[in-house]
Amino acid sequence: MLGYYSKLSSEVYDIDKYIGLSFGDVEFYSERLASCKGEILEPGVGTGRILIPLLEKDLKVVGFDVSDEMLKICSNNCEKRGLNPRLFKGEMESISLETKYEAIIIPTGTMLLLHRREDSIKALINFYHHISNGGRLILDIFLQTDLLTDKVSTRSWESNSGDIITLESKIVEVDYINQYTISHHRYEKWQNGKLLQTELERFPLRWYGVEEFKMILEQIGFEDIVISSDYNYGQYPNKSSQIITFEAVVNKD
Repeated sequence: MLGYYSKLSSEVYDIDKYIGLSFGDVEFYSERLASCKGEILEPGVGTGRILIPLLEKDLKVVGFDVSDEMLKICSNNCEKRGLNPRLFKGEMESISLETKYEAIIIPTGTMLLLHRREDSIKALINFYHHISNGGRLILDIFLQTDLLTDKVSTRSWESNSGDIITLESKIVEVDYINQYTISHHRYEKWQNGKLLQTELERFPLRWYGVEEFKMILEQIGFEDIVISSDYNYGQYPNKSSQIITFEAVVNKD
């Protein structure tokens, strides 16, 4: 088994998508959740880039992630800011909690990491049952527009200690029928030209059509679905490059 959000990839995520960075999503989610009085759940909480600004606005947010390394970084980022949210390990499709949440949020396309359709459906059903009556699900997806296999891209970052981390990424499989890609990410950490550490990550990513995803939410039981693009509330997408956000209400009456 290849790694998945292990030590190096989690470190890069924290450097590249640092706390305080926003793509418009921090402001969007802050505004959409401003009226929440109850608890909010963030599956796939990552390093806390969304969680922390919401906590700083006195929203009651808890989070979980499948990656131990991500949770360690998130906990550390919270501690630095005097925050102590409940963080725990779990999988979106199988987590079982006693709490019913006023909102469940999955920003930045994290939902698409569940590349098997059956797993993503299980997760959405699971979210539905964990949302209180009148509560909301808010999540982002995006379309995959570059499906070329074996096209290699490279990036590099400087770590806090001055080491250089490089990433070589390429798509190795495209399943058009089941709508997902598999990429290989090779991370390497260098110090003065000497290789210190390396990781190979298998990175799956699903895609959905806009109306397809809306129909799935409706079939599960979600209502009053609003589709937004690039964090402009209610503005239906018109470009394949846009971030697409779904907001859906749970009404169990």
